[in-house]
Amino acid sequence: MTTARELALNVLQSLETGKQRSDQILHRVLQHSALNRIDRALSTGLVNGVLRYRLQLDFIIGHFYHHNFEKAAPVLKNILRLGVYQILYLNKVPDWAAVNECVKLARKYKGERMSKLVNGVLRKITPESVTLDKWLKDKKIEEQLAIQYSHPQWLVKRWIEAFGKEKTQSILVYNNLFPLFGFRINRLKTSAEQLFSDPAFAVEHEECYLENFFLSKNFNRFEPAVSDGRLTVQNPTQGLACLLLNPAPESVVLDLCSAPGGKATFMAELMQNSGQIIAVDRYEQKLLKMKVHAAALGITIIKPAAADARNFVPDIQPEAILLDAPCSGTGVLGRRAELRWKLSPDMLLELQTLQAELLDHAAEIIHKDGVLVYATCSIEHEENSGQIETFLQRHPEFIADPEGPILTLPGEHPGFDGGFCQRLYKIRQ
Repeated sequence: MTTARELALNVLQSLETGKQRSDQILHRVLQHSALNRIDRALSTGLVNGVLRYRLQLDFIIGHFYHHNFEKAAPVLKNILRLGVYQILYLNKVPDWAAVNECVKLARKYKGERMSKLVNGVLRKITPESVTLDKWLKDKKIEEQLAIQYSHPQWLVKRWIEAFGKEKTQSILVYNNLFPLFGFRINRLKTSAEQLFSDPAFAVEHEECYLENFFLSKNFNRFEPAVSDGRLTVQNPTQGLACLLLNPAPESVVLDLCSAPGGKATFMAELMQNSGQIIAVDRYEQKLLKMKVHAAALGITIIKPAAADARNFVPDIQPEAILLDAPCSGTGVLGRRAELRWKLSPDMLLELQTLQAELLDHAAEIIHKDGVLVYATCSIEHEENSGQIETFLQRHPEFIADPEGPILTLPGEHPGFDGGFCQRLYKIRQ
């Protein structure tokens, strides 16, 4: 039978070449696994931990590995990363167990010679033998923080320049914490008072300053309320754009790039399930899932449309548009552990072009007195305020809300992810 550590190794190996997300691969392999609840949790923790701390782990291994670690086979790298992560971060796992299990994996996948190498390297690594402060003291601040908190150095340097060292450090710390689950109370089915009249729910939740949202470390406790439509899993940051748009009952709203549908269903709740929301996304399968979720919430006003949001023209001219644009996702790196390693400056440039195209199209199809809210889960200026500035230069028929944009940084408010939203008004045709 596949052990928890071997399952974690297989997931990490799948990520080396595939394009799927780690949570998707984990979900698939765990569905077909005979592991018990504790071992499933161990596998999940190992995958997320190694992905989160990959740069730091590689830096540490490099001090004990007497060859060029960058040229090592991917499976060997991942076995050593799994071992070092357990030794340094999992107090409940004895060091000898972590070493022995990784030696077994090396023997199975790379043979006896590599198993001896893994044994030799891992037995030298202990919390006492790892002196990060000493190793990092002569490096530039962006390299120190990048290795200490395991983020790409180019990204850390950007954030230091944009937000300063202290805020950057807060972002990095937040991204490595176990993220809280955000929940939205479905006002069509219940209220906070009704929900928390159940003592179990009241004990397990943490309040946040956004009405009808709360946070919790315990998803399982609230799963029945998610299943019956009283709750939706949604971080409060994601609700800010909907509140900024503030769609009125009976109005027509266009939700561009809508899947997975969290914002569409929240807007429907704000509209008291009265009016119409046209939810556009390229992938029909995602829209089908959204339809099922909306039905569980008791929502009937969402009309899915499988189309490219850059050229979709609705039959009815919308009075309000929410454009939740594809972005780098730098505000949610704490939830998507491997995303930090997939981003690049070139990808940022490509996304900016796509975002501009989407904004221009939204400007064309909105009602002459319409309201447009642009949102991302990014904290990068070029994708956010910079994108708005160039949009307004191209479209003098729009003005930005004088109250300005909303930018949340990871770690700035307890439990809130990073994100951006800006309200725009069309003042003339």
